[in-house]
Amino acid sequence: MHRTGLTELEVILAVANRKSFRGAARELNMSATAVSNAVAGLESRLQVRLFNRSTRSVALTAAGEQYVARIAPALAEIRRASEELSDNLSTPSGTLRINIPAECASLLFEPLFAPFLSRYPQMRLDLCSESRMVDIVAEGFDAGIRLAESVPLDMIAVPLTGDARMLIVGSPGYLARHGTPQTPDELRHHARITMRLSHGGVYHWELAHRAETFIVNTPPRMVFNEMQAIHKAALGGYGLAFMSNWFVDDDIASGALVSVLDNWCPSFGGLQLYYPGRRHIPPGLRAFIDVVHQQRR
Repeated sequence: MHRTGLTELEVILAVANRKSFRGAARELNMSATAVSNAVAGLESRLQVRLFNRSTRSVALTAAGEQYVARIAPALAEIRRASEELSDNLSTPSGTLRINIPAECASLLFEPLFAPFLSRYPQMRLDLCSESRMVDIVAEGFDAGIRLAESVPLDMIAVPLTGDARMLIVGSPGYLARHGTPQTPDELRHHARITMRLSHGGVYHWELAHRAETFIVNTPPRMVFNEMQAIHKAALGGYGLAFMSNWFVDDDIASGALVSVLDNWCPSFGGLQLYYPGRRHIPPGLRAFIDVVHQQRR
C-alpha cells in the first residue's frame, strides 16, 4: 500500500472499512495499540467520537460516517498521486533540460544522449548549447555540462570524459608550404585560426611546458565563434588551429591533420555533468546519471 503520510486518516479509513482495530492493524502493518492510539489522538483533537467500540465490534458514529465520507475521496486522490510518483521513479518520463557548451552536443550524442533516449523512450531531452556560463538553478535547468575547471564548487559533479588536450594542428599541405614550427615563438610567423570568446574577445593560445608558459597573441588570420568553422579552415589548409583533441583525433589518425609542438600542449580536466544537491534528484536526471556511469564503465 502507498502510504500518504497522513497516517491518522489512513487509520480511520482502515478501521471503518475493516470494522476492526486488529484488521486495520494487519492492513497497515501496524500494531493494534498504534491503531487505537491514532484513532484516540484524532478524536481528541477533533473533540468528536468517530467510532462506537465494544469488546465484540467497532462501528462508525454518525459524525464518523460524515467524516469518512469527506476524507475518503481526498485520500484516494493522494494515493493516486503517490502511485504516479512511484511509477515515474521506475519508468522516468518528462523533459530533462541540460545546459551544455557550444559544439559539445554533437560530441556527446552518440556516447551518451542516444543510449539515454533509447533506454528511456518516455524521456525528452532539451539541450541548450551556449558558450557563456549560466546559473542552471536560476534558469531552470536540471543540470549543466562544463569543463571540470568551470564547474561551480557548490555543485555535485559526475565525470563524462577523461582528460583532454588542446592541440595545435594544420593540414599536411599547409605545413609543406609554410614549414613546421619547432618552438612556440615560431608561431608568430604562421597564419592562425582562432576562436572568438562569448564576451567578444579573441582567444590567445595558452601553451605550457613544464614550468614555462607561452601566450600566443599575434593577430590571427581568421577568427570564428564556431568550432566547426575552425575545423574546416584547418582541414582546408588556411592556417594552424588550436583545438581540443576530441575534435581532431580522427583527423590526426587519418593524416588529414598533423599536430605540432605536442610537448607544449598539456592535458586538462575533461567534461563533467553537474547538478545541485544529492537529495531528491529528479527521476530523469537520475536515469541519465546511471547511463553515464554505465557508459564510463
